[in-house]
Amino acid sequence: MQRPLTGIRVIGLEQYMSAPYCTMLLADAGAEIIKIERPGRGDPRRSIPPFVSDDKGRTVAGGFIGYNRNKKSLALNLREEEGQKILRDLVMESDVVVENLRPGAMDKLGLGYKDLKTINQRLIYAAISGFGRLEGYTSSYSNRPAFDIVAEAMSGVMNLVGFADKPPSWTIYGMADVYTGMVTAYGIMLALFMREQTGEGQFVDSAMLDNMLALNERMVTLYSFTGESPSRGRLKHLYPRGAFECQDGFLALNIPDDIQWGRLCQAMECENLKDDPRTVSGTARAANADFICETIESWLTDKTRAQAEELLGKQGVPSGPVNTAEDIINDPHIAARNMLVTVDDPVAGSRKYARSPLHLSSSPEIPTEPAPQLGGNTREILKDILRYEDTEIEKLREQGVIEILSDV
Repeated sequence: MQRPLTGIRVIGLEQYMSAPYCTMLLADAGAEIIKIERPGRGDPRRSIPPFVSDDKGRTVAGGFIGYNRNKKSLALNLREEEGQKILRDLVMESDVVVENLRPGAMDKLGLGYKDLKTINQRLIYAAISGFGRLEGYTSSYSNRPAFDIVAEAMSGVMNLVGFADKPPSWTIYGMADVYTGMVTAYGIMLALFMREQTGEGQFVDSAMLDNMLALNERMVTLYSFTGESPSRGRLKHLYPRGAFECQDGFLALNIPDDIQWGRLCQAMECENLKDDPRTVSGTARAANADFICETIESWLTDKTRAQAEELLGKQGVPSGPVNTAEDIINDPHIAARNMLVTVDDPVAGSRKYARSPLHLSSSPEIPTEPAPQLGGNTREILKDILRYEDTEIEKLREQGVIEILSDV
């Protein structure tokens, strides 16, 4: 069986997290990913901890190998004319370019979408940026650089995370990057589908701010209907919702309506609270959150998370433990879903990584090739795809246009 994207070649003009995560998803789906890296340095994420070293003194960065499995590395100097020629030649043999460099960087080199589509009308060029780059949808923000926390802040997400008496907080490290990578992969799928119908490629514009605002759609809807801006802290019309302490950690609960509240009361053997004025509606429960929190945690005080989950499950109340990394590694359900794949890296050894989340019934399991070493596939790509002779490759290496693994 083939993976869904077998036969699709993708060029990754990528760094850090968003574009590498996008192309990792495409690689897991079977696409051939050629990651273009700067000779001598490579993707900056190669230099960001955590690090691990082997007995030969070689060091790799965990963040890099976590986002770059199943790819090939071409160490190519795009500031050199010969390097630009190699990229153009590769574009003629490829289906997709994914790029998240500083806005305008590739245009200045004559390697932006408008330039590359003239040599490959079927090319899909997916550009990831902080604020978007498609003509007709730009503003004074468009050329600004951005990291994930900027998108979280400007989308309103950060304003909603944390507690009312504390400053705004970020969510998880790289949230906007990872979500943008997913959305961009989806956009590429749409463009590939359209290409089957029209025969032509197109520009896929993926902005981190747009993606995080779309994720934060509830904030927009609430303001549109009520004229109020949601704020950090407990919700005004809904409770309980949050993490409640058990004997061995915390349990997450969300009670969105009176039906679920009644079921929770049954599970806690506190059915009198169904009709108590303090708890009879979502608004009343939100106003009396401290009382309800004490009631729930009093019920949980002699129970483990597993015991509480079982009792709640019998009444049809969804709940789940607040897991640590260790909990997830040892969770039998996570293992049953094969959500932690093992990749054997030549330096880092055998380690676990999060799998792409979708399972397709007619496709084999995702490949688990380790992240490439810098320039590890330079010679292979030039010979097998562009049909360069060994003498040509050696000349390019001597000129500093390319770097080969043995040089690094």
